Amino acid sequence: MVLSIYDTFSRAPKEISSGNGVVSMYCCGPTVYRDAHVGNLRTFLLSDLIARTIRLSGLNVDMVQNITDVGHMSDDFQEDKMLEQSEKEKIDPFEIARKYEERFHHDLSNLNIIPAQKYPRASESIELMHEMISALINKGAAYVAEDQCVYFDAQSFEGYGQISGNRLDSLKPGHKYEFVEDGAKKFHADWALWKTAGNRKEMIWDSPWGPGFPGWHIECSAMSLKFLDSHVNVHVGGIDLRFPHHENERAQSNSITGTESVDLWVHGEHLLFEGRKMSKSAGNVVLLNDVIAKGFDPLALRLCFLENRYRSQMDLSWQSIASAHDTIKRWRSKIAGWGLSNSIKIDSTILAFLENDLETPRVITYLRSVEKDSNLTDAEKSNAFLFADQVLGLHLSRPEKVKALSEELNLLLAERENARAAKNWALSDELRIRLESAGLEISDSAAGQSWSWR
Repeated sequence: MVLSIYDTFSRAPKEISSGNGVVSMYCCGPTVYRDAHVGNLRTFLLSDLIARTIRLSGLNVDMVQNITDVGHMSDDFQEDKMLEQSEKEKIDPFEIARKYEERFHHDLSNLNIIPAQKYPRASESIELMHEMISALINKGAAYVAEDQCVYFDAQSFEGYGQISGNRLDSLKPGHKYEFVEDGAKKFHADWALWKTAGNRKEMIWDSPWGPGFPGWHIECSAMSLKFLDSHVNVHVGGIDLRFPHHENERAQSNSITGTESVDLWVHGEHLLFEGRKMSKSAGNVVLLNDVIAKGFDPLALRLCFLENRYRSQMDLSWQSIASAHDTIKRWRSKIAGWGLSNSIKIDSTILAFLENDLETPRVITYLRSVEKDSNLTDAEKSNAFLFADQVLGLHLSRPEKVKALSEELNLLLAERENARAAKNWALSDELRIRLESAGLEISDSAAGQSWSWR
């Protein structure tokens, strides 16, 4: 098997390969000052899909995902997001970090995302950053400015802009990077590797250049090169990180290694919710806990993501989540009826879809056709679903928990059955509403009424 996936750098599909049977992966992790919303989780799922598909091919994966708990500045570049949230919640910034880091891991577990091998924290990797910054200064790729900050010299890296298409000579001051009005930088597009503490009192460290804290971009370069032996086969992140974060990270890493430090750059597209970009101001930020609170299986969100191409902008809605929830319930019930097998055979059709840039929507469509194909045996149907689920990760072999009906609900169902027999449709509709408000889903057919828990 050879997985081919779209490489943002070369603008073409590229095969994932590894010389020693282990594929190194780096996925940009969360900034742990708040809960990850469903758009963030879509990107984290992308790395899981890639890793699962690689493992299906017989290769191993060594994945590192960083935890950004310092140095990630607000949009106005004036204050660290960790410190802002610390002020809002009136607790220590490191408590903020550990609180939301724990909740991040809980969300990954609920989405059945296989944990990375390492989750290094930026706050615990400061010495790594010092070493890299010193090396960049020695190589002439960085400099200490009059404001005592250390900046990367963007013009020292000839290939800057090849990921995003941005050209240094076209970038205007203040465009998605720190804008310093006092003229400390040599060039307006240079970015800070180490920032002087100034009036900042918390989350500061001693350094060869004085007390301060790291810039955001240096974190990923330092941790990815350290923990993945100076080379990354697959680097994953959201499309919003393509510029400036990944451009800056590439420039830093390549300046250290003297070669391309990343084989393949993979980016997941934006997520809309009911037609709009998620934002606090719009009041439409959705968390995984919101999905669970509505009674949906959290893996319904995973299925929604799988039904859309990772490279395509998708529009999520409560209706699509509800539909995915019902689909998972139905598939688990079907598989329980078809029976499970001790050995799962390769399904070449599914494998071909996955090999071709993670065509998960085509896998889902194929499974729907398998479900309805009267020419296939139950064993063949079960095998197709269970083979796909090694990547889809929907726990399709898990039996649905059936909650017992209360005596009251049993009486209401019997009463409604009698109302239907008597053609008392008004009473039948009234009873349906009461049953559905209690959490049941009612279906009517020529054979009579049936029910299931929502």
